[in-house]
Amino acid sequence: MSELGWRVRYVPAELTLPARPLPFVNELPTAWSDWLADEDVPSGTPYLISPTFEYDVDLNAYFLSHQMLGAAKNTRNGYARDVKAFLDFLWVSRRRTSWRDATEADHIAYLVWRRRDPNGPRIDDATWDRELAGVNSFYRWQLRAGNVAANPIPQRPVRQPPIESGRRRAAGGETPATASHGAAREKIEWLPADSYRRWRDVGMRGYTPAGLPDPAFRGRFAARNSTFCDLMVRTGMRLSEQSALTLFELPLARGLGGYQRFWLPPVIAKGGSARWIYVPESVVADLIAYGEIDRAEVIADARAAGRYRRARRPFVVEDPTRSRPQARQPGGAPIKVRQLDLGERRNLYIDGPDGLEPAAFWLSEYGLPMAVSSWKGLFGEANKRCARHALALRAHAHMLRHTFAVITLEQMQRGHIANLAKLEPAQREHYTRVFGDPPDWVRRRLGHRSVTTTHIYFHCLAELEMETRLALVPDAWEDPRDTALSRIAV
Repeated sequence: MSELGWRVRYVPAELTLPARPLPFVNELPTAWSDWLADEDVPSGTPYLISPTFEYDVDLNAYFLSHQMLGAAKNTRNGYARDVKAFLDFLWVSRRRTSWRDATEADHIAYLVWRRRDPNGPRIDDATWDRELAGVNSFYRWQLRAGNVAANPIPQRPVRQPPIESGRRRAAGGETPATASHGAAREKIEWLPADSYRRWRDVGMRGYTPAGLPDPAFRGRFAARNSTFCDLMVRTGMRLSEQSALTLFELPLARGLGGYQRFWLPPVIAKGGSARWIYVPESVVADLIAYGEIDRAEVIADARAAGRYRRARRPFVVEDPTRSRPQARQPGGAPIKVRQLDLGERRNLYIDGPDGLEPAAFWLSEYGLPMAVSSWKGLFGEANKRCARHALALRAHAHMLRHTFAVITLEQMQRGHIANLAKLEPAQREHYTRVFGDPPDWVRRRLGHRSVTTTHIYFHCLAELEMETRLALVPDAWEDPRDTALSRIAV
């Protein structure tokens, strides 16, 4: 279906001109970045090209709406892929039906194929709900814009949550009637500390389950990869947030002890959830070691290969010692580093005594910033390595975030309850007002907007408590009449 269907493309930051341009190229705007700015089109904005290689202005106006431009980059890209998938279905399986003419019958046919058809992908509840949200958002906007006569996705009134749930009750509103309502929103996967260390050592560091170096391991950057995982599991940052960090954010000072903190700027924090990130001293030491050894080595190799000289219109920091460093593109105005998004940070360099070097902290073997997709691939390889050693452990980046949340919440809740038990009622109220409560502190560290979202981790604590209690249930269930006298206490 992909070969015949729609294509997702992204607005480039720069245009590559051919060596022998055709005559009409001379009539195009020469200052591409200036033209994008004048038209309020950010680089990286997704757009769709039809199977007949046509650009539909009305269709793609959705991706230029304030609703989409104000959304996170991952949301915009995800919605573009979800809309593409539905339009592919209309094109291939519904006799090239236009997106303007899609009906409820088309949507139901798509639902059956995606979820129930034996020859279809048979996606789960959570995936369907996510895809449905993207397509529904697209058609609701097109309906308001007058580009379609009706939304092909049937709607129903929003059900109000019970008052005792504590969730916000919205007035009115509609939601897709074909949502699954079965996604396991309380299913949180996480690893106990010992299990995480075994997964990291075998999967990322290349050890055997016995803790010895694996002679078959061929990974070159085990220290970088394990440090990246340790930082994630000890801070709860998202993969996209941690991948975007530069030398100007991470704490790299020696010997301060305890925890060092840094400010995660809103431009790279999901949903603008800027916050303090607390990094333990042991992880800071590993960050420094990676920066001084592996990172320095790949930068030297990249300089020798001339890779940094080939950077196109880089953002360059000329004075990295400033408390709020600024970068500048050739001929452009200065901009604060903390205002650069993920894409711009990949093109951010520091002008040092030995020449340019990337400001991005996590670098590939070629001395260039690591992409989010590359990190996902490394997690997949780590899981395969564990499987080859018959180690029944798997992890992905978001699981490490869950691990931080569950372990931190459990430890803080335990200490919080112990402290409150020593106080009088008035003292407890004062203590809570001053120090807050554990769920709210974890909410701030995770960047959740509402503490209701953080409460899903209480489900894990309840499961952990129940597992502990079940472990205390005696195993002597045998009938004493069938048990040898030597095994019966007298």
